[in-house]
Amino acid sequence: MSLQCGIVGLPNVGKSTLFNCLSNAKAQSANFPFCTIEPNVGVITVPDERLNRLAELVHPQRIVPTTVEIVDIAGLVKGASKGEGLGNKFLANIRETDAIIHVLRCFDDPNVVHVDGSVDPIRDKEIIDAELQLKDLETIESRIQRVQKQAQTGGDKQAKLAYEVLQRYHDALSQGKSARTVSFETKDEQKIAHELFLLTAKPVMYVCNVDEASAVTGNAYVERVREAVKDENAEVLVVAAKIESEIAELETYEERQMFLSEIGLEESGVSRLIKAAYALLRLKTFLTAGPQEVRAWTFRAGWKAPQCAGVIHTDFEKGFIRAEVIKYDDYIALGSEAAVKEAGKMSVEGKEYEVQDGDIMHFRFNV
Repeated sequence: MSLQCGIVGLPNVGKSTLFNCLSNAKAQSANFPFCTIEPNVGVITVPDERLNRLAELVHPQRIVPTTVEIVDIAGLVKGASKGEGLGNKFLANIRETDAIIHVLRCFDDPNVVHVDGSVDPIRDKEIIDAELQLKDLETIESRIQRVQKQAQTGGDKQAKLAYEVLQRYHDALSQGKSARTVSFETKDEQKIAHELFLLTAKPVMYVCNVDEASAVTGNAYVERVREAVKDENAEVLVVAAKIESEIAELETYEERQMFLSEIGLEESGVSRLIKAAYALLRLKTFLTAGPQEVRAWTFRAGWKAPQCAGVIHTDFEKGFIRAEVIKYDDYIALGSEAAVKEAGKMSVEGKEYEVQDGDIMHFRFNV
């Protein structure tokens, strides 16, 4: 399952520095706008302590974590919706992603120029919001022109429903609200809405890039961001990208943990961001454990056993018979699959079983 989060923001807010911390891919990080021209793609390992604990019990040949793709997208400027700067390229790249990581500059540094001359994360956020909303409004108005006559004069129920969905989006976007603030109750409405692929319908997480002194507690800029997005149902993360780049250069886990402890952090900002990005995409993990490998597999929240079986191989889903399920906590407490079975803690589930995060699965199938 290939899913992408796009890192966006105005030029020089720390996007590429953050991307370099996240990925082995090294985006050019320079003190001028548009240093990232083409989107850089990094495949990021999702931290999951459960894999290591299972491996201690199973002793597999290898451990395979799950991953998420992070895309570093060119900095956007005011007027992007009309093609200013690298606007068209930015908008095309972001349309292909599944969720948005919006980086906001929340630090003062006279040596790092700001494209608008001063530090103001709320203004920066509103610039990007407005450009994405304008592009979505353009999309909506174009679609309305296509279906309006058919919806109002004909007997096409689908056209009428589409027109109602489009009109609700039009009302919100015209008021400067993002598409994600509009919700639909019926599956037909949700299907029409999803197929519009609106930029502002994507889930978003705001990352406040702060200085070292604010890495633990945040600062006044961060509080302003939290207040500004409180009605958006969006997560706000505080990350000091400059510190994260120093942590990334350390060779061992022990050195990194010592560094974090010295500055008062239990976990790196990068690790928190990757986990939050995974959750932002509404992703969960089921596990498989055996002598060959202990592995994490990605699935969407709400998926049932056959769909999850298909993540491993399409034949597993086609010929699904049943799933043998062990809860992670039971496996750890009892120490082995055999002990779990003996204690009667392994359940046998059918096609309607909704897989839970951390389930250890074994699928039975016949093709």
